[in-house]
Amino acid sequence: MKQLTNSFLLLLIVIITFKYAQSQDPRELEIRRLENLERESVLKSDSLTLYGKIWSDKMIVNTPANVVGTVDGAKSQLRSGNLNYLSFEREIEKISFNDNIAIVMGGETIRPQGKQMNAGKLVTRRFTHVWKYSNNSWSIIARQATIIRVE
Repeated sequence: MKQLTNSFLLLLIVIITFKYAQSQDPRELEIRRLENLERESVLKSDSLTLYGKIWSDKMIVNTPANVVGTVDGAKSQLRSGNLNYLSFEREIEKISFNDNIAIVMGGETIRPQGKQMNAGKLVTRRFTHVWKYSNNSWSIIARQATIIRVE
């Protein structure tokens, strides 16, 4: 009887996993891949991947320093070493779609280094990205990040 119960539970887990995999929107998988690529590109200061590909030329940013900026400001920060992280982790909590727009919300944990504010400390922040699908690709058109803890 116990073996039958275990077999039933295993079958139930397989069915639920299969149904979940089938029901996941392929756009969500792509956005998750791009979110990770953006995170890795910032961590590596990979401007070739960020400029004009992931970051839209029209991107606006509400920065953790509570300043509204543009993609040009983000580029300047990257070039000057003010986006220099020893570590950068991101946890996506929700992705929603509205036609050709994707909204991503979650949390980030960074460890700034060099001449950045809070260098050497662990910084936790909330983030929102707005992605737009245009010309057969997704790019970030808006970003918001708010520091919620510095340790």
